[in-house]
Amino acid sequence: METLRTQRWGASARRAGLAVLALHGRDQEPGYMRGIADRVGDAGLAWYAPAAPGRTWYPKRFIEPFEENEPFLSASLGAVAAVVDAIAGDGFGAERVVLLGFSQGACLLTEHLVRRPARYAAAAVLTGGFAGPPGAPRQVAGDLAGTPVLLATSSRDEWVPVDRVRETAELLRGAGAEVTLHVDDDPEHHVNDATVDAIRALLGRSR
Repeated sequence: METLRTQRWGASARRAGLAVLALHGRDQEPGYMRGIADRVGDAGLAWYAPAAPGRTWYPKRFIEPFEENEPFLSASLGAVAAVVDAIAGDGFGAERVVLLGFSQGACLLTEHLVRRPARYAAAAVLTGGFAGPPGAPRQVAGDLAGTPVLLATSSRDEWVPVDRVRETAELLRGAGAEVTLHVDDDPEHHVNDATVDAIRALLGRSR
């Protein structure tokens, strides 16, 4: 995958307390994540929002066999890691970086955490989970070292099975993350106000 076009907004790197890597969902663009940022309303954050080529990180559902989403999944993971490196070049080590994703973007950032674990400032997985078919064993490739992680979803979501979100909570908790799981019954596939409140609380714990 080519170098991702990344939108940048919020506080300058010199003044920001934290950087946020924000990953949009399928058929979306970085503007969707900017809408979430506006609702969170935290002026002390530097936001970085890459755009998926063709508005999609990988072609099939995240619970399909891995080969069904290759080579796109691996390319997207490599591109996201490159954005993390670019953020580090702006002076934000992992401990000052918040990973935040919605839907397909949430699944992608979860897979980044599983394959490239580190002690991040925080991670917000908004309607997402780790990739792979049901029943496939997964293991985090290292220690998340107390990273605060929010997993927020709906028991009625049609795209992301709530059981996979719960499994993701257990997987990340087993790798040393401090996990908060929020499950509601919202019928819409979106980021609701309760989730925005939970993001604010997560950011408060991350400073």
